[in-house]
Amino acid sequence: MTRAQRIRGLLALAIVALSLYVAMSVPVHLGLDLRGGTQIVLETRPTAADDAGPDTVDRTVEVLRGRVDALGVAEPTIVRSGSDRIVVELPGVQDPAEAAEVLGRTARLSFHHVLGTAPDADATEAAAGPRPDQSRPPVLPDESGQLLRLDAAVMTGKDVEKAAARFDAQSGAGWHVTVEFKDAGRDRWAALTGEAACQPAGDPARRVAIVLDDRIVSSPQVDPSVRCGAGIGGGSTQINGAFDDGEARELALLVNGGALPVPVETVEERTVGPTLGAQAITASVWAAAVGSTLTALFVIAVYRLLGALAAVALLCYGLISYAALAALGATLTLPGLAGFVLAIGMAVDANVLVFERAREEYAAHHRPTPRSALAAGFRNALSAIADSNITTLIAAGLLFLLASGPVRGFGVTLGIGVLASMVSALVITRALADLAVSRPGLRRRPHLTGIAHTGAVRDRLARGNPRLMRHPRRWLAASAAALVLAGAGIALRGLDFGIEFTGGRQVEYATATPVDPDRARAALADAGFPHAVVQTSGENRLTVRTGQLTTAQANAVGAAVGDLTSRADELRDETIGPSLGKELRRGALIALAVALGAQLVYLAVRFRLLLGTAAVAALAHDVVILVGVFAWLGKPVDGVFLAALLTVIGYSVNDSVVVFDRLRELTRHADKERETPFRDIAGRALQQTLPRTVNTGTGAALILTALAGFGGDSLTDFALALLIGLAVGTYSSMFTATPLAVVLQERRR
Repeated sequence: MTRAQRIRGLLALAIVALSLYVAMSVPVHLGLDLRGGTQIVLETRPTAADDAGPDTVDRTVEVLRGRVDALGVAEPTIVRSGSDRIVVELPGVQDPAEAAEVLGRTARLSFHHVLGTAPDADATEAAAGPRPDQSRPPVLPDESGQLLRLDAAVMTGKDVEKAAARFDAQSGAGWHVTVEFKDAGRDRWAALTGEAACQPAGDPARRVAIVLDDRIVSSPQVDPSVRCGAGIGGGSTQINGAFDDGEARELALLVNGGALPVPVETVEERTVGPTLGAQAITASVWAAAVGSTLTALFVIAVYRLLGALAAVALLCYGLISYAALAALGATLTLPGLAGFVLAIGMAVDANVLVFERAREEYAAHHRPTPRSALAAGFRNALSAIADSNITTLIAAGLLFLLASGPVRGFGVTLGIGVLASMVSALVITRALADLAVSRPGLRRRPHLTGIAHTGAVRDRLARGNPRLMRHPRRWLAASAAALVLAGAGIALRGLDFGIEFTGGRQVEYATATPVDPDRARAALADAGFPHAVVQTSGENRLTVRTGQLTTAQANAVGAAVGDLTSRADELRDETIGPSLGKELRRGALIALAVALGAQLVYLAVRFRLLLGTAAVAALAHDVVILVGVFAWLGKPVDGVFLAALLTVIGYSVNDSVVVFDRLRELTRHADKERETPFRDIAGRALQQTLPRTVNTGTGAALILTALAGFGGDSLTDFALALLIGLAVGTYSSMFTATPLAVVLQERRR
């Protein structure tokens, strides 16, 4: 065993051991759909007639969403309820009372000149709050209790770019909050501190007051080194207030989240049950077990011993991914769980790439040793694995940085899956394979390794020798026809957006006896509401969330619930807004557009602009067709579909990158001869990568079929979307991206 092999073996052992420790010691957070959580009902309190109305409530929802994200709560549900209420549901919150207090803070930040101290007689004025004709009270107590008379606000929280909690042990400042200003805020800050610097040292008027919700949190003297009129440059400041770590982080959170448009008051706080029942979770576990087993058996059947080692590595992949999710405090929801299971099937791709390249090496060099063929397989497959995973990591990183809510959570899960997949294939599988093929028995019987033959798919292609790119425009015509058909479905049938996008109705019932939510879901499905969201809330209370309802439909919902118990009294019937609000949708679209642009740039650098354009065009083709099929089928476009769509995007790019990596390799050899037409090179690249495409697609299809068959109603549409995306993505990588690259290349000549 070489030194490199020993290092890989030790590294693989350390990664698995650490992952096992984390998985056993750190619990993973479950989402609202799997475990339930805390529900906080907030009511807006407008102080002026102009502040009342749905637009103000919608702006309040977006500020609250930012605060929830800053609290570290993943996958929350935030919806407008009725005309003036907002329902916030938080999974796995440790301190609901603290969360409610942070969410309810108005967080109006302002910066003031200090005019001077005020006599104690003005304490009554300070306690009375703001005057009707002033935005801030003229007198407020500072940190020590001394009363300060303030000028009108010179700056507000709108001038702040960002804030962060910091700890400084060297200067003795301890916990504080650094604040960075925007462009206009930089100038205002310099002017504010420059005017204060004109006052004598020690004069109260040399102080600048930083006020949060009518309370001075910091009122420092401007340093004597600051020149009169010049002020403090750099566009930042520091808020000190003898904070502990929690207070500093809360202040930074409130400043970053912005001020609420109107004050809000917590009117209700309670525990809610999961939106999915135990049956759905059990079905998902069965789907995971069956799908993973089928995928492992398929890999073993195709690649024999190395397939068995890859199956072990896939189990390690699942362990590493789970441990990473737990360590990062990510929230696991049912779509996330399904995507996690699917990723196990997709993670086989890197192993398949290596094994197919090893088979090619074995056949091309007239029976080398399995060890040398496998080493060449890892070496030759590395560029395809790296490029396909880096493009996906670019998308995952940008979704995390630019999006919010479930889209940002998907970026985290996707990034973890990609990194764990690379570790599984390039470290664990290789360590196990190196150990296995080094044994003397396998040298005498190389057929047991699974790489000492070319495989059924490659043999059939070799016998038929199809010229796949003989007529590239015919393939493009077929793709165009599919796009027209999908577009017709979107235009004629429209999209059935779920309540996450459109909002709907929320009805709460008080029942005489506790109602099993699984029975309620079944009863509502029988009554014609298969997508109704059912939750228990409080004691003997049941909440039903649906799309928009007519009077007859609302009565049918009440009747279905009433049949389950002797009495069901309607407590509340309110219109609710979308949980995927306008700002979240806009952020998701921006993040997705930037991610696609970044992928195009990377592919253009790594391959050529021509190939990058073809890959991104094929991706757009897959998205339109998937959406169009759902339009024709009348399936709901909801948060689960959004997760499936993002998964399909990642899969489509990976497929195209694998084909183009081989095309790039073959083009380098062909450039030396200057004779082979580009379309023939492209056809050969397709033919050589087709075994990998078939085997990877089959492994993913097996696990998706298990999800569709065993996952129950909650996962059927998710699995269906992914199966459609898998088929379309496989087709487009071969017969949309590659023909488009051929046509574009021939037009350049």
